[in-house]
Amino acid sequence: MASLDEIVAFMDGELQIRKVPDYPGALNGLQMQGSQEVKRVAAAVDASLPVVREAVDAGVDLLVVHHGMFWSGARRVTGAIYEKFKTAMDAGMAIYSSHIPLDVHPVLGNNACLASALGLQDPQPFFEWKGILLGMRGEFPGSFDDLTERVAGVLGSPPHVCCAGSQQAGMVGVITGGSGAEVGAVREAGIDSFLTGEGPHWSYTEAEELGLNVLYGGHYLTETHGVRALVDLLVEKYGLEGQFIDHPTGM
Repeated sequence: MASLDEIVAFMDGELQIRKVPDYPGALNGLQMQGSQEVKRVAAAVDASLPVVREAVDAGVDLLVVHHGMFWSGARRVTGAIYEKFKTAMDAGMAIYSSHIPLDVHPVLGNNACLASALGLQDPQPFFEWKGILLGMRGEFPGSFDDLTERVAGVLGSPPHVCCAGSQQAGMVGVITGGSGAEVGAVREAGIDSFLTGEGPHWSYTEAEELGLNVLYGGHYLTETHGVRALVDLLVEKYGLEGQFIDHPTGM
């Protein structure tokens, strides 16, 4: 057992949430106060109403998510928003969110975890965004077909593939989530094969014209690894009970 304040302070510092830029309204950090006594912590990708309900039913004291409850400024607390807030507050469950700070963490980040799981050689940060390096890149010692098979195994589902470049995977870039629109910039960065979550329709045709291999692994599936790694660390550091709440969107 540990105190909520202690855990939050640790995550704030480890993830550097005050320093790492993000989209306006992301509100990284503790989004909802809860009980000070934390015995059970859960990881999830999204702080959706079904996830909050499942966490409460499981007796979770602290829910750690990648996509938090706030994105677009002030909203009316009615309907599903009210139900979500009320469900968490009635149970005394705290909710903590980390978006871009978790994406870019050199060990716990979505991109770092995926690069490691795929076996990329000497993975290094790449792709400048708002003064930080958002993704990871490294050589994959095999064919693009081998990489596709590896991605399917790591994510638990085959990716949608644009096979427009070399038969060898070559230099692989990883930017999880919704970064498919960056195919042009990624190709200019010297990437041969690009793994992301999703992208607009035109990103496929642009990748074809650029000779870039792309694997669209799914926004959700490419972003489960970071929160799981973070919660695993909390479990180990503070002697907590932990779990992952899997609520895939299919996107």
